[in-house]
Amino acid sequence: MRLRRILRRPWAAAAARVMGTLTSVETRAPVAALTFDDGPHPESTPKFLDLLRDYNARATFFMVGEAARRYPEVVGEVVRGGHTIGCHSWDHPSFALASREERRAQLRSWEMALRPHGARLFRPPYGQLGLGARLDLMRAGYTVVGWSADVGDWRERDAAKMTAGLLEKIVPGCIVVLHDAIYRPLLAESLPDRTPLLQALEEALKRLAGRFSFVTVPELLRAGRPRWEYWDRRPTRAFMETYRLRTGARPPGRVPLPR
Repeated sequence: MRLRRILRRPWAAAAARVMGTLTSVETRAPVAALTFDDGPHPESTPKFLDLLRDYNARATFFMVGEAARRYPEVVGEVVRGGHTIGCHSWDHPSFALASREERRAQLRSWEMALRPHGARLFRPPYGQLGLGARLDLMRAGYTVVGWSADVGDWRERDAAKMTAGLLEKIVPGCIVVLHDAIYRPLLAESLPDRTPLLQALEEALKRLAGRFSFVTVPELLRAGRPRWEYWDRRPTRAFMETYRLRTGARPPGRVPLPR
């Protein structure tokens, strides 16, 4: 029986919690979770932290371990701001393409780099995840966190368009995916400049002030009933060709461990 059907069964709440992906929380309270991927970055991440502080908002930063190891002072700023740090792998491979050996090494390396600040929350690089990767994450004790709101900030240059998207998609209990950095962009359409997103997020927070509270993922989980969804997103052929070309098609399991 397909996992999708299992997760739909009323008696399968435990299976959904273990094998499903968290995408939102069912609540009427005006709370939402902002999440940021691919950081930390010494220039852009502090700007997002300043913006969040101005609006008394907390967020969850899904960090890349290699970047966190290079910029520990930025990691410290995130922690001092009351935000949560989750795992976005060691150096951003597709977990749907990586071998089991590589996935495990990625998690171990990330944990070494973020100790003692990392929470057992995992955001799949590129949003890609298969059943094998999901089982590895389950065994490692990670909760997989997806999202329910996305404005495509990694490719969108129009701040006004992103503002409109945020205002439309931010609803009670939602999880918003954003990027405080673009880690070594692999795709031609990636947009490393975070200025348009900063402008869009500032305008959205300004308009939502007094109407919404923005909290970390662990705080959001305490606000309502978690929504677990089947998440089986595989890379397209075009993605695989670009990915292998730009990564040099490194052998499975060859992960640069921290020293």
